[in-house]
Amino acid sequence: MAMVMAATAAWATINPKAYYTKDGEEVVDSVAVTGEAPLLVRFEANASDLEAGSTLEWRFVHNGVDGQNTYVRYEENPEHTFTESGLTRVTLIVRYQEEVVDSASINVTISESHLEMPNAFSPNGDGHNDIYRAKPHGKTGGYKSIVEFHAYIFNRWGQKLYEWTNIDEGWDGTYNGSPVKDGVYFVLVNARGADGKEYNIRRDVNLIRRHNDDTNNSEQ
Repeated sequence: MAMVMAATAAWATINPKAYYTKDGEEVVDSVAVTGEAPLLVRFEANASDLEAGSTLEWRFVHNGVDGQNTYVRYEENPEHTFTESGLTRVTLIVRYQEEVVDSASINVTISESHLEMPNAFSPNGDGHNDIYRAKPHGKTGGYKSIVEFHAYIFNRWGQKLYEWTNIDEGWDGTYNGSPVKDGVYFVLVNARGADGKEYNIRRDVNLIRRHNDDTNNSEQ
């Protein structure tokens, strides 16, 4: 909930807002922001009638602990990328001669992390499940708040066939531009969530180019 302290004089009019992208669309909020890391948020003070000698300060307090977890910005419209899960209270403060004369807050909540890798895919060019990757964001079991990601694909002899670091990308079932044979491969994933959780995933990957319902359901 936004908090506004009553000013003792008309030092300024402030109406802070947060701008961020969610599900591909820009969202504007003045009370509470919810999202997944990394989340880039642009804050605007929307200050007017600022009295001479007054200053603006943005104070970011993570998980309610002021001090070591506090981040301060003095621009009127700062940007900040949130990479830690939990609640960050972002407060715009108006100061006059070092005294706080007005303030308003926006709460930013970043979700805990989640990551799953499927056990099969079917790179047969039908447009469904052609790429082996982390279970997509927004689906049941899809990834959330992953801030570091590195995945490797190996064959049964331990030869590395592919690696990638963009969680939205993946392996198309080729090596040096040529399709590999159907069969069982191995994925190794090292990742870290915004909540500090470490992911060390090791599992078999079934590459099956023929269309079947079991393979299609592996990404759900």
